[in-house]
Amino acid sequence: MESNLLIEFEDLRAKSINALLAAKEEGRKVVGKYCIYSPMEIVVAAGAIPIPLCSTKQDPIAVAEKVLPRNLCPLIKSSYGYAASGACPYFKLSDLLIAETTCDGKKKMYELLAEIKPLHLLQLPQKQDEEALQYWYGEIIKLKDRLEVELSVTITDRGLREAIQLMNEERRSLKDLQDIAKLKPSPISGIDLLMVLYNRGFSIDKREAVVMVDRLTLELKELYSQGVSPFNTKTPRILLTGVPIGIGSHKVVQIIEESGGNVVCFESCGGYKAVYDQVDEEKEPLLAIAENYLRTPCSCMSPNSARFELVEQLADEFKVDGIVDLTWQGCHTYNIESYSLKKYLQQKRSRPFLQIETDYSESDVEQLKVRIEAFLEMISST
Repeated sequence: MESNLLIEFEDLRAKSINALLAAKEEGRKVVGKYCIYSPMEIVVAAGAIPIPLCSTKQDPIAVAEKVLPRNLCPLIKSSYGYAASGACPYFKLSDLLIAETTCDGKKKMYELLAEIKPLHLLQLPQKQDEEALQYWYGEIIKLKDRLEVELSVTITDRGLREAIQLMNEERRSLKDLQDIAKLKPSPISGIDLLMVLYNRGFSIDKREAVVMVDRLTLELKELYSQGVSPFNTKTPRILLTGVPIGIGSHKVVQIIEESGGNVVCFESCGGYKAVYDQVDEEKEPLLAIAENYLRTPCSCMSPNSARFELVEQLADEFKVDGIVDLTWQGCHTYNIESYSLKKYLQQKRSRPFLQIETDYSESDVEQLKVRIEAFLEMISST
């Protein structure tokens, strides 16, 4: 037995296309985004629909490689390939793109995207101190100004405060859902949890999505109380950290669970990292937004001690047996940082740690199976 609501989430992405088309016919504007550093509160306050853009599948990479280097990160190539080929319906429907200078590959790719679609590039500082905050605050103000011009609207403080409350409620609901996996055994598999986290982002009605997520959380609690779970108390519990993933780039999650493990926590951008912190509802809205988003613990920041601390905290809270650090080929920041993360965690508490470097293709699946099976066997034997 499993939650009936999972089927609703599986269909959500496909249904969102028709909903977006209807909204566009009514005059609504759509703003596409690629990264969690892009503050959606301002988009919501502008009366526009924020939507994530396609970037998690291998299919369009061949198109991208006609322009981009073959040894570039697959996430960047997939993003550009979807846009250049016209295969991403959300990209087509977007009136404006929001991007950010997280890594060198992305910011140069965004220059090419700007030739296809209007794009606003947020100049993200690479540190997280007071000086960086003041600079980033200025960037947030520039984004507000650009949205007002592009969308022909006035963004008010009241609108921003209401948008902050809505987005905080979204974060709360997604955190509650992910916290369900703290139960042992978890009543939801990692692959199903990833599907929900990924697909619900394409819902154009955030309030409706919050209700759906809360219903699923309650249903999973009920299943747990009935002793229903895909796993047992001896199933190795895995925390997945590292690069962002989604449906289409989920092969490592699938291999872990097919090999007898359970991914109980996604620290990465589409998981806990995006929801563990709230925007302060008492402060001046744009400053509060700037503070919250700049705190995001991404490997593009130097130093990035907040990520190390968050992984340690989540490993304790979710009672994990091992940590898998996933890196895309060509993602130098996460790849180099893996050494420091492992060292930090081993100094705090020795936990099994496995770094995996891969791409979106299926070419290394058998090799990954061997490594992951050995990792889970080591955990089970201790």
